[in-house]
Amino acid sequence: MLTPPTQLPWKHRLSWSGVWLAASVWAGVFPLVAAPAPHRVWGACAAVGYLCAAVAALWPRGRGPSVALALTGAVAVPLLVLLVGGGAQSEVGVIERSGVLTLHQATPYLPEPRAVLDVTPYLPGMAVFGLPRAVLGDSGWLPRLLGDARLWCAAASLGCLWAAHRTTRRGPGGRGFGRPGAARRGTARRDAVGAFVASPVMALPLCVSGVDLPLIGLLFLALAYAARRRPVAAGLALAAACSMKWTAWPAVAVAVALLAQRGGTRAAVRGAAVAVASTVLLVLPSALLSPGPLWQQVFAFPTGRGPWETPAASPLPGRLLADLGPAGWYAAVALLLAGGLAVAVSLVLRPPYGLVSAADRLAVGLCVAFLLAPAGRFGYLALPVALAVLARLMGGVSGAEPVRGRVVRSSRPTLPAPVPAAWGGR
Repeated sequence: MLTPPTQLPWKHRLSWSGVWLAASVWAGVFPLVAAPAPHRVWGACAAVGYLCAAVAALWPRGRGPSVALALTGAVAVPLLVLLVGGGAQSEVGVIERSGVLTLHQATPYLPEPRAVLDVTPYLPGMAVFGLPRAVLGDSGWLPRLLGDARLWCAAASLGCLWAAHRTTRRGPGGRGFGRPGAARRGTARRDAVGAFVASPVMALPLCVSGVDLPLIGLLFLALAYAARRRPVAAGLALAAACSMKWTAWPAVAVAVALLAQRGGTRAAVRGAAVAVASTVLLVLPSALLSPGPLWQQVFAFPTGRGPWETPAASPLPGRLLADLGPAGWYAAVALLLAGGLAVAVSLVLRPPYGLVSAADRLAVGLCVAFLLAPAGRFGYLALPVALAVLARLMGGVSGAEPVRGRVVRSSRPTLPAPVPAAWGGR
């Protein structure tokens, strides 16, 4: 029997409408400022979509329709416009070129880059999303459309979120959908996750770049598997993420600490072994074929030590220190290492006990890394924000949470945090 849509109280409708209205104002700024052309296209489409969602949210049963309108206006329409018009950030072209190079020379790196756009600052796993372009080519509108790396980055991210949703909704004794109100809670959680995908945190990078979306999905999926005591699955998800960007490597320590807390030492060792061994297998061919270009483009270039100046130049603390000269660069690196050591010590002294606490710990570590790195962008902070919010939207619905070594099963399932509350903490 189908459950009728829930009529939200008036204050909840106002809250949802207010969030969509704020998002509309924020997106509407992009066409008015000197932003890149893809950002302006996204802003014009998203502002209208968010405004329609704000109006729809005021209806008694308008939460679902408002989410659908926001997804349409902030994701579907601008993505289609940019795909047809060929508008994208430079990262999309870099990924697609790396796919072509991998297909022809088994490594995604040019031996002698002559400009910044010739540099591939990603590990070999990222080239997977450029393979469709390499296979389909760009002759004809359909191959150009289907070969776009953003489509495959978005598909991978959404697929990981779907798998994480199926993983986190299972309770210790089954799926947990036979309880009173379970269908209503499931609908509320789907609306919350859909609203987050439609939010500027996810919708903007999905439409204009997409490069960080697979990382978000894979890291969250790895933590979800670790929270469910599935070390092999967690290790494989970690390896896929770590073979794309080395900024994903801190997640291995967090996931291993969570596995140790949830499944014991054997599970932690097993998950770590799978993650490390699989990452080595994925990266080793390129490391053997082009060790110099890999080091210069993947590690030296993003930290500001390569022969090319990185475009990641947001005025974050680490970047400001690095601009002072060699002494400032070493000071930024020292602070970065100290911050990483502090997070590592916290994993030993107070290991994470569930999905939310693990996501929070990883988010803190990534924030420290992005803020203190010698080069960085404000956009990098979307990754830790997404992990923390997704954990609250999906985690803790029916799982058992260990507290100080004991497993305590909650008598009442925890409802997911409402999206307006989650966004309000940004």
